[in-house]
Amino acid sequence: MEPNGDFMIGSSQRMDGNESLSAKSKVRLHRSKSDNTLRAYHADWNDFADWCRYHDVTALPATPETIVNYLNDLTDVDATVKANTVARRVTAISENHIAAGYDRERNPAKDSLVRATLSAIRRERGTFQHGKAPILYETLYLLADCFEGKDDIASLRDRALLFLGFAGAFRRSELVNVRLEDLTFGPQGLTVFIPRAKGDQLGKGSTIAIPYAPEPSVCAVRAVKAWIEAADLHTGPLFHPITKTGTLRPTQLSDKSVALTVKKYVAMAGLDPAEFAGHSLRRGFATSAAQHNADSLSIMRQTRHKSEKMVHRYIEQGNLFKETPLNRIYND
Repeated sequence: MEPNGDFMIGSSQRMDGNESLSAKSKVRLHRSKSDNTLRAYHADWNDFADWCRYHDVTALPATPETIVNYLNDLTDVDATVKANTVARRVTAISENHIAAGYDRERNPAKDSLVRATLSAIRRERGTFQHGKAPILYETLYLLADCFEGKDDIASLRDRALLFLGFAGAFRRSELVNVRLEDLTFGPQGLTVFIPRAKGDQLGKGSTIAIPYAPEPSVCAVRAVKAWIEAADLHTGPLFHPITKTGTLRPTQLSDKSVALTVKKYVAMAGLDPAEFAGHSLRRGFATSAAQHNADSLSIMRQTRHKSEKMVHRYIEQGNLFKETPLNRIYND
């Protein structure tokens, strides 16, 4: 083992060196965490291991004091680092020790010194996360004006992308992964089957309903229909890249294109594109739903959130102006 330790998550000695496990079993065990999670843990662990090498201390196993000193350096060197980022680093260090065979009692990241340091950093830095601005239901009308009189293939795709992204409260990756086979049109609107979402680690899938909007200009169902007909789509990805000559590429759109599309049209609508991103569609749906008195459970069904914590943040934001006591003062 290297003096400062290896990245063990997803490739632990207990799995790889276990002769009682079949090759097929080892492959499945390696899939216990998603690729994105592994990449994030790997980056966090590398930062810790690099710090340990510089200070000539051992990373695996680390001591609680080593972790505490690392966390203090992390926050002191970068005044902008957030408490949630620090907590994620501790999680990566902890998970790597677990993968290396250190149980809870021997896991230095679980030590009371580390917990106390995290608490102090949270009090000092706070845990508020400043997200991108939401695209509210009312904002959709500003975006709709950007498409008035446009029937070119790129405009039809972008309109469908934006309005479906809002109505389905899609994450960027979910939106670009929608396929024609996942769509079902009916008299009431459109249903979309989502094979796997971020919180759906077991891949059970979910189906969401998107009814026709009363106002055609902001209707996701009509926008998606118009795009499918214009592009003559029958199978495969719903959203494709388009060449400068207006030809569809056979691949699906990248998730980065969602953010770029959002920024393009909010700028056309006179808003600051720096304040918006791909997540603005999803956040805007949840906030708008709360403003229109939707309950948390119905919002969670559409957003596919598994925890009420984040949804309650959206509800609080949506109700800021509704619940202020100034309303009573002004209206009495």
